[in-house]
Amino acid sequence: MHSLFKEIWSWVRSIAAAFALTLVIGIFVFQPTHVLGHSMDPTLHNDQRIYVSKLSHTFRYAPKYGDIVIIDSRVERERTLKDDVLEHPLLKFIRGSEDPNMYVKRVIGKPGDVLELKNDKVYRNGEVLEEPYLNEPMQVLGEHKWTVHEGHIFVMGDNRNHSKDSREIGFIPLDHVLGIKM
Repeated sequence: MHSLFKEIWSWVRSIAAAFALTLVIGIFVFQPTHVLGHSMDPTLHNDQRIYVSKLSHTFRYAPKYGDIVIIDSRVERERTLKDDVLEHPLLKFIRGSEDPNMYVKRVIGKPGDVLELKNDKVYRNGEVLEEPYLNEPMQVLGEHKWTVHEGHIFVMGDNRNHSKDSREIGFIPLDHVLGIKM
């Protein structure tokens, strides 16, 4: 009976260690996720699986122009470690649902950039952006201009005419950038 207990305890310890390691890797290093919706067409498609490096979130460094990032769209609230734990893919699997507040977008502007939408184009600091990844020509009603705040980025979907992004939700705080597509 004593050896059976030792064997069971050994299994429990191994499973607990594997679970803990999975949590740590998924929170701080990388995680799989999938695209919800068509805002990144044609680059990424609805329900496509992607892997995200979490190192930018862990070490708090800004993504580069053109990076595809996963963001928490709830920009009006502070993020905590609890959010990172509850958004882990293993816990999402147990809950059986993806978080609709997590968006996949492309970095268009960084702190201090002046972005303008005019003539159906995006201008960054006075220069038109070359964007061969767009799904179709962007349709802009009127002209819009933003200066990206310190500690924030500006993101847009590649399917500009069908994307909820910084034009609607505002600037994305760097701590809301959860990872960069690998």
